[in-house]
Amino acid sequence: MIYQGKTIGVDYLDQSAGIVEFRFDAVGESVNKFDKTTNQEFIDAVTALEQATDIKGLIVTSAKKVFIAGADITEFVDYFKKDPSELEAWLLDINDTFNRFEDLPFPKVAAVNGAALGGGCEMTLVCEYRVAGTSAQIGLPETKLGIFPGFGGSVRTPRLLGIDNALEAIATGKAYKPADALKMGLVDAVVADDALLASATDLVKKCIAGELDWQAKRAEKLQPVKLNQLEQAMAFNAAKGMIFAKANPKQYPAVAIAVESIEKHANLNRDDAIKIEAKGFAKAATTPQAAALVGLFLNDQAVKKLAKAHSQNAHDISQAAVLGAGIMGGGIAYQAATKGLPIIMKDIKGEQLELGMSEASKLLAKEVERGKSTPAKMGETLSRIRPTLNYGDFGTTDIVIEAVVENPAVKEAVLAEVESLTKDDAILASNTSTISITRLAKALKRPENFVGMHFFNPVHRMPLVEVIRGEKTSDAAVATTVALAQKMGKTPIVVNDCPGFLVNRVLFPYFGAFDLLIKDGADFVQIDKIMEKFGWPMGPAYLLDVVGMDTGVHAAKVMAEGFPDRMKPDYKGATELMYEHQRLGQKNGVGFYKYETDKKGKPKKLADDATYELLKAVQSGSQAFDEQEVIDRMMIAFCNETVRCLEDNIVASASEADMAMIMGVGFPPFRGGPCRYIDQIGVANYVALCDKYAHLGKAYQAPEKLRTMAQQGETFY
Repeated sequence: MIYQGKTIGVDYLDQSAGIVEFRFDAVGESVNKFDKTTNQEFIDAVTALEQATDIKGLIVTSAKKVFIAGADITEFVDYFKKDPSELEAWLLDINDTFNRFEDLPFPKVAAVNGAALGGGCEMTLVCEYRVAGTSAQIGLPETKLGIFPGFGGSVRTPRLLGIDNALEAIATGKAYKPADALKMGLVDAVVADDALLASATDLVKKCIAGELDWQAKRAEKLQPVKLNQLEQAMAFNAAKGMIFAKANPKQYPAVAIAVESIEKHANLNRDDAIKIEAKGFAKAATTPQAAALVGLFLNDQAVKKLAKAHSQNAHDISQAAVLGAGIMGGGIAYQAATKGLPIIMKDIKGEQLELGMSEASKLLAKEVERGKSTPAKMGETLSRIRPTLNYGDFGTTDIVIEAVVENPAVKEAVLAEVESLTKDDAILASNTSTISITRLAKALKRPENFVGMHFFNPVHRMPLVEVIRGEKTSDAAVATTVALAQKMGKTPIVVNDCPGFLVNRVLFPYFGAFDLLIKDGADFVQIDKIMEKFGWPMGPAYLLDVVGMDTGVHAAKVMAEGFPDRMKPDYKGATELMYEHQRLGQKNGVGFYKYETDKKGKPKKLADDATYELLKAVQSGSQAFDEQEVIDRMMIAFCNETVRCLEDNIVASASEADMAMIMGVGFPPFRGGPCRYIDQIGVANYVALCDKYAHLGKAYQAPEKLRTMAQQGETFY
């Protein structure tokens, strides 16, 4: 044994041939990662290797299913709060160990099984060769956290892969499958998982025998990029055009800083280039976007952990059913079937069943077109969906998801009917988006088995499912519904019952703020542009057009009834006006915008003069608003309601609230969620902003929770 620690072990694999195995195996952990313990052991292991005299070759392996997941993000948070110079010094210390490992006087091969991401990928880059098993994934996802590779990844990739491939890998943060990694040069060979060690050993032996020039492979990484100035300029300019068209540098500055750093160090040797990388990393890591995106990652982990806890003692689910076949029912059926769960799809109309099956078929056909599925798999998946006009097999279902029209009387009747036909322990879940679960439960004999399960449209794309606990909902019903959401590949967040639950309750004051801005004379197109620039995927007018004005007006009435002090306006709003004129949005081709079909068959929005004429009826003149005022008025209404949901215990934590808004309505991820947004403004500053706009109504007045937090100097995170 050359070295043995808690996470790294180095021993002879073949002593007679001088081949050693450098093995990552974190004791008591499910994955390997670069944490404080591993970083220290890496230093000690490299020192032991430097002192050994009979080593001729080395193979890096992992005893886990994952090669190395990357750096320990939980530890990173503390480093990111330090002064940039301290962060730089810390990175240079770690890089010194990576460099010493790279400089060992013998060839090294990484045998990559499972995921090698971030620091894990960078570990493979300090080897001369990389062999990937078919289970492997390899990539540099750091820009998704608001940072970029800091263990030499931005230095070695352009020298190994070329500038264009390196910038694509870093800017997109993509995890590459073995075939794609081989194509771009991120790995040198792909073999079956069970042949991985033998293949890596064979490669090392060829290096030792002089059949492969491993010194030349290493030298590439130590020298400047092999392109002249003109070629470099062309490569960087082309890459920047593509990258910045997708990633706004103001929203995701890490991408721009990474490109700038690579451009600066392209003509330097490795050691000097790594100093540039460390400086750029420290700059990216101390941005508010990095704090928000790292926080988002940690929140995601926390939400998944909570879901796991909620799903304890769940009933087994081997057969599901969905009531209501249209687009929503078809989407739910598709989602269940693609995850291997048989599902019955029931409706009272044959044409609706056809619509539901058509929706599922269309989504599966797209998967086949993209090469992500095969016709055989498509047929197998469709066979798991059983369309029916009757309740024949409902006696065997473990859970029934009701997805009929958003009308309490209809839902109550359908739920009561299906309850009488299912087994006593079957769970009934309503996909209502606004109607109280406690109210709907009154129509049932077993209200403890009833729960809300709110999917977002389109079901196949939206990751969030709200699981709503009514007054009489049992823990078992919640657990089973959470387990089902997980089985369907969704992220469930458990919330308590109220009109609109969490996401829609927060969204409607935002729509109310939009209506009030229009009333005060703002231009709906200007509002959309400002909020899209702020980071929303679409502005409020466009979002209402996509949701449908009829759906919006119906939900707004439910919200007004539930929260009249801040969601029941004393004037007719623009949204209601559009609805009255049958301008329903995309569904009938005209809403705030008018819609034409583009070459790909997708609706394309155009500003409509008729909208401006109509809006005069609900406006008190016309005026141009300052960009910041539009942002403040829209975001205060949104953020205040989020905080009120925390006050009312509708949602248990800021992390769950933030994740729900990001996954459910597209809150800008680089801002981290409404609670993180308040933190970054400063709670006291935010309360002062609320006071500035308090005259506009209750929706703008700071919740008591925020005033208390401001007085006590508290933050959400």
